[in-house]
Amino acid sequence: MINHTSSYYAATANYHRDFPVLEGDMECDICIVGAGFSGLSSALHLAQKGFKVVVLESAKVGFGATGRNGGQIVNSYSRDVDVIEKRYSPDVAQSLCNMIFEGGDIIRGLIKDHNIDCDYRQGGLFTSVNKKQQAGLAAHKHHWERYGNHDLTLLDKQELQTMIGTDAYEGGLLDMRGGHIHPLKLALGEAEVILSLGGQIFEQSAVTRIEKGANPVAHTANGSVKAKYLVLAGNAYLGGLAPNISNKAIPCGTQIVTTEVLSDELASELLPQRYCVEDCNYLLDYFRLTADNRMLFGGGVVYGARDPNDIEKLIRPKMETVFPQLKGKKIDFAWTGNFLLTYSRMPQFGAFADNIYYLQGYSGHGVTCTHLAGKLLAEALTGHAERFDAFASLKHYAFPGGRHFQVPFTALGAAYYNLRDKLAI
Repeated sequence: MINHTSSYYAATANYHRDFPVLEGDMECDICIVGAGFSGLSSALHLAQKGFKVVVLESAKVGFGATGRNGGQIVNSYSRDVDVIEKRYSPDVAQSLCNMIFEGGDIIRGLIKDHNIDCDYRQGGLFTSVNKKQQAGLAAHKHHWERYGNHDLTLLDKQELQTMIGTDAYEGGLLDMRGGHIHPLKLALGEAEVILSLGGQIFEQSAVTRIEKGANPVAHTANGSVKAKYLVLAGNAYLGGLAPNISNKAIPCGTQIVTTEVLSDELASELLPQRYCVEDCNYLLDYFRLTADNRMLFGGGVVYGARDPNDIEKLIRPKMETVFPQLKGKKIDFAWTGNFLLTYSRMPQFGAFADNIYYLQGYSGHGVTCTHLAGKLLAEALTGHAERFDAFASLKHYAFPGGRHFQVPFTALGAAYYNLRDKLAI
């Protein structure tokens, strides 16, 4: 049996249902491979439209990036409005940019409509470490306001220090349409909604083989599911199930630690409004307070998804640079998880064999965009594919270097941009 990693989220999740293992053969309208946010959002939106849905998960619901991420509701994609408008045709760019806040709205709607207890808090901060990045945040605010987000406040250093107890930053941008959640609680809450809508979820049921055809079949060790449509939503954990899409992205690891419970006084000194934070560096740091007053701090990228030997050794110096007040505080949890990085840094949605769809490659912006992806898939399978097709029209590029050199080449590029951040160029 494959269980959750030893994370803060797994230790504090409020649902403990064990879903059954698939035994025998069955049929449904739509079979979804993967019970992370992509698969859960797809199943939920499709079940709401009356489809008979089956979800197959190789481990536990929320096992991968869904149950291990920083828990931040960050709007847009890994490439934002400025890049999208330069890179794509006006029609495609307009369509993509019109959706940049929708994922967060979907999450808030699910929490409200289904009373999902997932420690939701409103408000997220982007922070700059130099004047160049601060100018970038001013441009960022302008672009987002053009697409309807008027809940943004640009902050200078002094204003920011009323929100973060550090002098590490030049300034910041507050987005009140951002926020943070306990992601595993949200995923498990969404799974309960799917069950209530008649959907079925099977854990410990890894798909070993896909049989293409008029009615594709997903085979597991102990059974199979025949469906009208198959949806591949495994992201960095899809493995070799579909090489034609997995070779267009690379899995990457990110590391997170969570401290011991902090006093109310110290927590209020560090983040008095309890906003979540991420900086503007290429290899960014991100942090927030949990519902029980722990500092959750993550950062860095390991290309190729190798697990580092000592996560605390990697993250503690970053955390203590931002917050010297945390020197010597005990680390209660440390874990790593994989996300899927694309060369364009844009999500990869599409279909092959006419009835096998895929959703992947959020490049670090998965919490919100996965929820949008499920909604767009449900639209496409009910005859309204225009918005899904805007993503599907984006070209997928392989990383330079081929199978053997794409990881070191990508790491080299990241080192270059990290140096540019440090030199403010």
